[in-house]
This record gives sequence, C-alpha cells and structure tokens, in this order.
Amino acid sequence: MSTNINDRIALPPKDAQKSNMTCHFCIVGCGYHVYKWDSNKEGGRPASQNALGVDFTKQVPPMAITMTKAMTNTITDKSGKRWNIMVVPDKECVVNSGLSSTRGGKMASYMYAHDGIGKERLKNPRIFRGDQWLDTGWDNAMALYAGLTKKILDNDGPNALFYDCFDHGGAGGGFENTWGTGKLMFSALQTPMVRIHNRPAYNSECHATREMGVGELNNSYEDAQLADTIFCTGANPYETQSNYFLNHWVPNLSGSTVDKKKQRFPGETATAAKVIIVDPRRTATVAICEQVAGKDNVLHLDIEPGSDTALFNTLFTYVVEQGWHDKEFIAKHTRGFDDAVKTNRMSMEDGAKATGIPVAKLRQAAEWAYKPKASGHRPRTFHPYEKGIIWGNDNYVIQSALVSLVLATQNVGRRGTGVCRLGGHQEGYTRPPYPGDKKIYIDQEVINGKGLMYTLWGTNPFQTTLNAEQHRLVLSKRAKIVNEAIAKARGVSTEQMVDVIYDACKNKGGMFIAAMNLYPTMIAEEAHLLLPAAHPGEMNLTSMNGERRLRLSEKFMDAPGSAKPDCLIAADIANALKALYLKDNKPDMAKRFEGFDWKTEEDAFNDGFRRAGRPGVGPIDSQGGDTGYMATYALLRKAGNNGVQLPIQRVEGEKLIGTEIHYADGKFDTKDGRAEFKPAPWNGLPKPVADQKAKHKYWINGGRANEVWQTAYHDQYNAFVRDRIPLAFIEMNMDDAKQLGVAAGDVIEVYNDFGSTYAMAYPIKSAKPGHTFMLFGYIKGVHGNVVTSWVDRNVIPYYKGTWGSIRRVGTVEDYKATLSFKDRHFA
Repeated sequence: MSTNINDRIALPPKDAQKSNMTCHFCIVGCGYHVYKWDSNKEGGRPASQNALGVDFTKQVPPMAITMTKAMTNTITDKSGKRWNIMVVPDKECVVNSGLSSTRGGKMASYMYAHDGIGKERLKNPRIFRGDQWLDTGWDNAMALYAGLTKKILDNDGPNALFYDCFDHGGAGGGFENTWGTGKLMFSALQTPMVRIHNRPAYNSECHATREMGVGELNNSYEDAQLADTIFCTGANPYETQSNYFLNHWVPNLSGSTVDKKKQRFPGETATAAKVIIVDPRRTATVAICEQVAGKDNVLHLDIEPGSDTALFNTLFTYVVEQGWHDKEFIAKHTRGFDDAVKTNRMSMEDGAKATGIPVAKLRQAAEWAYKPKASGHRPRTFHPYEKGIIWGNDNYVIQSALVSLVLATQNVGRRGTGVCRLGGHQEGYTRPPYPGDKKIYIDQEVINGKGLMYTLWGTNPFQTTLNAEQHRLVLSKRAKIVNEAIAKARGVSTEQMVDVIYDACKNKGGMFIAAMNLYPTMIAEEAHLLLPAAHPGEMNLTSMNGERRLRLSEKFMDAPGSAKPDCLIAADIANALKALYLKDNKPDMAKRFEGFDWKTEEDAFNDGFRRAGRPGVGPIDSQGGDTGYMATYALLRKAGNNGVQLPIQRVEGEKLIGTEIHYADGKFDTKDGRAEFKPAPWNGLPKPVADQKAKHKYWINGGRANEVWQTAYHDQYNAFVRDRIPLAFIEMNMDDAKQLGVAAGDVIEVYNDFGSTYAMAYPIKSAKPGHTFMLFGYIKGVHGNVVTSWVDRNVIPYYKGTWGSIRRVGTVEDYKATLSFKDRHFA
C-alpha cells in the first residue's frame, strides 16, 4: 500500500526499528523516539498491530500521543531501499514528558529525502572554478585544502589560518565534532585565530560567572518546579525553550506541583511560584505567565534597554540594607563581599532613575525574591537568564552584578534555586586548550586585511555577526580577488592551483574561504570550497541540555551523498596534512597531525570526551583524573532519552549515576572552593552605543521567534516557515508606524552609522514607543548590519545595544495578500 498520501499517516508496524533521538535544536533537548520500517509495510490500527502501542480503532484520548504529518518522512538508503520514518516525542523522557515543540516536531521532515525540505543539502564536496560550482571528490578537495593549509603554515605560520567554528551540541556539533575540530585547530594547526559562531573571538559568554566559581548550568529543570519565585532576565522561554517552560515552569506557576513536588521541604510554606520577568519588551512569556499564574503573581519589570546592571545592584544594596543576605553562607563559602557592597551600592531612587522602574515595583521584586518567609526559611529563587544580558550592555559586568546578588542570598546550590543561562542550542563542548594568550577580535582582523585562509565550520557570520555589513563587504572583496585568480588558472594541477591561490592571498590581499555545512548558506556566495557535513540521525552524536543531561542520539539513516560527520572531516584534513609532511620529509611536523586515525564518530568521542575530559563538567576522581571515561556509547544507549546529568559520579551495574545540582556542598569552582563576589559598577551605555542613541530615534532590539530555528538553514526551504516570514519582521509601536506612514507588511529600511538593512513592518499594540524588535540572524534582512562594532573586555558583542532610524521603502502586495499580521503575542 502506498503511504505517500498527504492526508494520512502510515503507522509503524510492530517490528519497526526503534531508536533514541534528542531533539537537535534548542538547548532543552526533548527526547524523541525514531521508528523506521520498510516503506511497503504499514502497522494496523489496533494497539497490538502498531509499534506505538496505541489503539487507533477509537478516538485517542487528548494528549495521549502527539503525531503530525511533519513527524513522518520517506527516506532512501545508499542501496536504494526506501524506508518510512516517524519521529515522535518520548512520554517517558523527564525533559518533555511527551511534549513536542514546533522545532522538534518537524525533525522528521528535515531528514534528507531527494524531494523533501532538505533536497538542497550539500551531498559532495564542491569547488568554485571562477564562475560556477562543480562537484568534486574528497581526495581532490582534501588535496586542495590541505595543500593550501600546509603552504600557509610553512611560510606564514598558524596566525594566517583563520577559523569560525561552532562550540556547541545538537545540530551544530556534539562532543564528537567539537573535539575533532578543536584537536585539529588547537593541537595540530596550533592557530589562535579562531572565533565562535555568534561572537567575534574565541571566548565564553559567561566569563564573569565562571571566574566567580559558578558554572552557568548548575541546577536541574525540576528546580523550576520547586522555586518559590522565578526571576527571569533577558529571556523569552515560551518561544525559545518551549517545553522547558510548558513542562516545568507552568506546573509551578499554576500550583499543580505544590503538593507533589514541594512537600520535600518540611516546615516550609508550599505555594505556587511567583514570577518576575525583566525585559523591556512585553513578550508572549509575560502574557502566558499572567494567564497561568494570575496577574497578581507576575511582575514585569520593563526596564530601560541596557540598565540590567543598575537593577541588580539596586536589589543587592536593598537586600543588604534589609539584612536579608545570608551572613553565615557569605562568611563560610565566599570572598569579596565587602568590596562588592561598596562598589555596587545603588539606592532605590538611583536604581529607579537608571532602569525606569518605579521604586514600589523594585521593592516588590526584592520582597518576592529575597525576603525571608513567615516560616523563617529563605525563599528559593531561581534566576534564569539569556541573551538579553549575555548580549547586553557589558556582559562581564552584568553577570558580575547578577551572580553577586544570587550569592548574597544563597540562591545557588539549594534545590529550587540556581543562576543559569537558558541557552540557545545544546552544549557539546570538549576541546584542547586554546593556544592563544589573549582574545582576538577576528572580525576586525579580517576587515583589516589579515589572514590568508578562512574556514567557516558550521557557521554563517554573514547572518549572525556584529557590524555585519562592513564585515561582509570586505570579505566579499577579498574573496573575489581569489576568484579572479582561479578563473585565469586553466588546466593546472591541484599543486599548481595551490600556488595560484596562495599568491592571490599573500600578494594581492585575497582570502581563500572554505565552508563545512549542511547547506550552501549565505556565506557560500563568497566561498571557494564547500564540504558536506552530516547531522544527528545520520551519525551518532552526544550532547547535553541545559541541565547538563547527556544523551546519545542514535544513527538511523545514511547521510546524503558522501557527506560525513565534522569530526571525520577534521580527521581527513589532519591525515592529509600528515601525509604531505611525511612526503616532505618533515617528521616533526607530521607528528603534530597524529592521533586522527578515527573510523567512526565513536572513535572521536572516546578520544575526546572520555579520554581528554569535558572541562567544567567531568568530576575529578581521587587520583585527580576526569571521570568522563565512564560514559560509553553502550551505557548511554541503555540510559535512553533520560541519559545522565553531568558530571557522572559513578556506574552502578550498567546505570550511570549523575549530578542533579551543583554546589550543594558549598564548594565552588575556584582554587580555594569559595565563590567570589565581583565589583560591578553601573557605567551607563558604552560611548559608541550612546552616540547612536543620541542620533537615532528607535531602539533596534533583536532576537528569536518560536517557529524559526537559528539562521533558518533548514527553514528557508520549509514553506511552513518561509511563506510566513519572507523577510525578517520588525515589531514596532502602532503610533510610531502611523507617524512613519508604515502599514503592516510594508518594507522598511533600518539604518545608522554602521550599516542598513531591510525588514517587514509588523506593528503591534504591546511595543513601547521608540522600541522595535527585529528577527535576528534571518536569511533576508540581517539585524547585525546595524549592530555597532563595540565589544566588552572579553570581546563579547552588545547585540542588543543598537539604535537606528527607520524609513518606509515601499510595499509588497504579496505579503499583505498572503500573510497574517494578527498580533504574534497573546493579549
């Protein structure tokens, strides 16, 4: 029976192959099951005749199963055999309990099929020969890539080799791929000229909190169900961590977990949580919290952009003045408190002036979050935060102020507390030490003509960097110098082509660009070599979610063409370079490229995560060694979609025993085990940002939307998303739109001294005058074009800090005819 019918879903038969899959999109990492079976077979409707065990002969109860057409696909393996697949949420996974987001619920449709959403996937290496892309084999691609790398390394040293690389898990990497790329870049090539996918240097988004001894992922998702107050800053979890919010926050806000969960705290008053949301913008999260918890239990602090440090310092000062700080904990487990009190001091009146929040609301926030309960116990306040402060006004100082407030009230290391970033993608970081002694602003190096070769590994700075317009213009110009040289080199060997390219880069200012990716993304417009990567489902991949829960996503299908995991691409490069140095009779250089004899991604996992350890996650055993070696693919398969929370403590039988919450013993990640308060003065806006604010009327905030994943690399081919958002939308105040003569669906130009971009106008009632919100990192309309070049001391961009002017460009009737401009937010 044919199953290729749009209005029905084929059921997996009882003997369908079943495997585990962690959703490879947002950091929450929901658990799914993958069913795979012969496309000519089909399960029956009775529960006894299908692998789901659900009785479809009668009405299925509400929420008994989540199953849509987007959760199915028909794939073809390398032998030509066709298989049906179904990817459905796992009800036994404690992360999502069977819930499915709009992102994870479409995973099956993103799996490669020749006529599906992923039909534009890179299938084989491609080389640009002056005026067109041509497929080539891996041997030829490696000869060119390794040959040019060796020539640059020999003549100019590692500092001429630039990399832009992912540092995460999920679809972008996993422990296997971060280790493979890191071992190549840092141990073998030894280049410090590396930037991270969304920031222009090789750095952390959490420098301050780590220096203070507090890792940024330190609790369990269950703690959101145990908190008395959730104090959420710069985040919109309904849209960006949907099932964490729905499965763990909402039950607490509604009171449904009070008896079941909070009874573990004897003597304490158990009530539904209150929530404080710090965000200049009224988001869907604010509105839903009000619906669930009631408006009396939700406090929206709609602060002035960039004033988070002032808010935290004001609350910190007030808490200390009221005597609500934990004096015993501070004396026993911390240092630097007195200096922080002195430097961070800010009165309620000064705080209100800086943040725009009335004193009464500031006082109410302090009481909800930090005032001791009637029982005498300290409230359990959970402090989640994300890009609003990570990409905010001086990342280092903001985090110093926030974590100081948390330490003063001991809201870390206790159940129901934590100070944790909510994250974007999953984490999968394990790499050798970075070889540089300082953080290098790679974007500016490119703009200033430095570097000869640029490898973009699973990244796309054209859509996601700051000062993006200038960066794109310069890189385009440098790439075209190489294009012209390649076009004139006819009939040359690969070795001769290496010389041609090197001359164009070294003597004419060019830059050779290679990109490893799933698709030919926007950066491919300027690249010279494209290498096809595999993603979860096409490889075995491990990553951890926002509560450090490590899982194995199992391979169940072939990658398209000759695409392969990034770790094995890194191994190919290293082995090609080793062979070239042996041929050149340079054994010392060849030795640097040893240790890449991996046949599978599991080899890379064992070489990296298990042998080298995962900094900040693997616990230290009695011999001082990292116990990450206990995690094997075999044990992770047995752990299923619930996996194990890192760090792993021990193995009992065949079960991995992990860690639910960090710092319960009062020992922090510093040499002496004491957490460190940090002085965090409120300094106002950085001058380049303040200058733009003085010249331009509108704050151009940027961020995510629920239905779009990251740079829309899959979604650009998905009509469900692309037809809804043909151009990056920009939400704006209704009256501002009228004054500009702008109607919903009009195209507007946003511009300032750093660049300009186009967006689709989306007037909404909840936007404050002078405030806008633009979709970040989209395929059409790049928010980063108008982001200033300012970075903090650790080269972290202030993506949220940009102001611009707006003018109406015109209208596109198709938008108005086919799109809904109903308010995206709940009332």
